[in-house]
Amino acid sequence: MIREVVRQLIDDAVQRAQEDHALPPVAVPEVTVERPASEAHGDYASSLALKMARAARLSPMAIAGAIATHMAPPPSIAAVDVAAPGFINIRLSPQWLAQQVDVVLEAGPAFASTDVGRGRRVQVEYVSANPTGPLHVGTARGAALGDSLARVLQQAGYEVEREYYVNDAGSRMDAFNASLYARYAEQFGVDIPIPEDGYPGEYLRDVAAAIAATEGRRLLDIPEGEALLELGRRGVEIILAGVRDDLERLNVRFDSWFHEQWLYDHGLVDRALAFLRERGYVVEREGAIWFTSSSLGEDKDNVLVRSNGLPTYFASDVAYHYDKLVRRSYDRAIDVWGADHQGHVPRMRAVVGALEADPSRLVILLYQLVNLVRQGRPIAMGKRTGSYITLREVLDEVGPDAIRFFLLGRSPDAMMDFDLDLAKAQSDVNPVYYVQYAYARIASIMRRAEGTAFASGDVSLLTHGAELALIRKMLALPEVVADAAFALAPHTLPYYAQELATAFHAFYKDCRVISDDLDLTRARLKLVAACQTMLATTLGLIGVRAPEHM
Repeated sequence: MIREVVRQLIDDAVQRAQEDHALPPVAVPEVTVERPASEAHGDYASSLALKMARAARLSPMAIAGAIATHMAPPPSIAAVDVAAPGFINIRLSPQWLAQQVDVVLEAGPAFASTDVGRGRRVQVEYVSANPTGPLHVGTARGAALGDSLARVLQQAGYEVEREYYVNDAGSRMDAFNASLYARYAEQFGVDIPIPEDGYPGEYLRDVAAAIAATEGRRLLDIPEGEALLELGRRGVEIILAGVRDDLERLNVRFDSWFHEQWLYDHGLVDRALAFLRERGYVVEREGAIWFTSSSLGEDKDNVLVRSNGLPTYFASDVAYHYDKLVRRSYDRAIDVWGADHQGHVPRMRAVVGALEADPSRLVILLYQLVNLVRQGRPIAMGKRTGSYITLREVLDEVGPDAIRFFLLGRSPDAMMDFDLDLAKAQSDVNPVYYVQYAYARIASIMRRAEGTAFASGDVSLLTHGAELALIRKMLALPEVVADAAFALAPHTLPYYAQELATAFHAFYKDCRVISDDLDLTRARLKLVAACQTMLATTLGLIGVRAPEHM
C-alpha cells in the first residue's frame, strides 16, 4: 500500500533528521498517515510534528520542516509540503498514479488484498439465533455484519472460519417443544394450551402440519415425554432448514453449524466446569454451582448449575468458549451479538481469563436494533409471527442486496431505521442502486467496446483530473480493507463503494470513453476495466451482486 510507503518515508526522514542533529534525539511517536479532508492538502498528511513538539521543545512547523527537508521521496511522490500548524502533506505523482492502472489490472481482485492477518486463525460466530422460529430483520443485521467481517478478514490475510451456534438445548427448547406439541395436537382436534412462556406464532402451525403430514397422530399415542423430544428434534430441523434458506438468499454462508447439544453429548460442559473447578473458580453455595467471577473483578458471581441440577445457558457458553479457545485454539474468536446481550459481555471476558486464555483473544461485537420504516412510519408486526418482521418478509419485499447494503452501512453501535421505500427506489437516492448502476454502466461500456483491443493502451494519456481522481479512489481500497480488518469495522465498505461510484460517475460525465481517438479510447478502457475490478471486489466484500444490467 502506498500509505505504508509514505509512513516509512516519514519515519526514515525523522531518523535522518535526528542523526543530523536537525531534531533532538527524543522518542518518536508512532507515525500515522491519513487522507486529508480536502484534496488541496494533498493525498496524505501526517500530524507527527504536532505530537513531537512538546518532547522536542520545538515548534511543530520547525519539526515538520526538518522532517520534510530530510525526506528522500521516490518517483511516486510529486511533492512534500509543510502546512500550519505543523502538518506534513504528501502529493502523489500524476504520472505514477496513471501507471497504477496497469498494476490494478495485472493484480485483479488481489490488488485489494493485504497481509495484516499473516495467516492467523480467526473464528467469526454470528447470527446464532435460537432455532425456535424464523429469523427476524434485526438478526439480519448481525448476519450482514458477521459475514462481511469474515470476508474482509479473509481479504486481509486471516484464515477465517464462519460458525453458526445452534442453541438447541436448555429451557427455551423445552418451551419450544411444548408449544409445538400443542400445535401438533391441534391438527387432530386435541386442545392443549401453549405454555405462557411458549411460542404462539402462526409459523408453528405450519411446522406442526408438516410433521403431522408424515407422522399422522402417532406422536399423540406415545408417552408425552418421548413425543416432546421427537417433536422438538423434528421441529428444529424444519426451522433450521428455513433459516438456511433465508441466509442463503441473503448471500450469507457458514463453514460449520455447531450445536449446543453437542457440548452436553460429548461431555464438554463437564470438562469446562472441571477445568474451572481445578483452578479455584467454582464454588457450591445455596445448592447451586457458581462461577466466582467476583474474584476476577466482576460485581457478582454467576450461576453455572441451578439448585435443581439444571445447567444455565451461561454454563453452555463457558463450554463453547472453552471449545473455541482451548480445544480448537483459535488465535481469536469474534462473537457478533445483539445489543440485548450486553450484560453478558463482562462475565464472558472474565471466564476467558479463568480458562487461562488471553482475554484479548475473545472479541465481542454488539449491534443495535433495526427499526423498519414504511412511508415514514415505523412498522413492527409480522404476518407469520404476530410480533416481529421476519427476514423472509423483507427479502421478498426489497431483495437481498438492499438488505445487505443498508444493514451494513451504519456503525453497528448505532440504532438504525431501515426505510423500505428507499430500499426499493430505482434512483440515485438509493445508495445500493447508485453503486450497482455504476457497475452496470461499466459493464455496458465494456460490451460496446467488445472487439477493441486495449491491452496495449498507454496509461500515460490519463491526465484529466477526473481520471486521476478515479485512480486515487481505486488505490484506497487496500487501505479500506486493512483498516476495516484492524478495527473490525466492515461498515466502512458501503461508504467507500459510494465514493468509488461517485468518482466513476464524475469521470463518465467528463471523459468520453469510446471516441475517435483510438489511443485515448484504449487508455480509458483500461481505466474502466480496472475500476470494474475494484468495484466488483468492494461489492463482493459487502456481499452484494455486481449486476451486468440494471
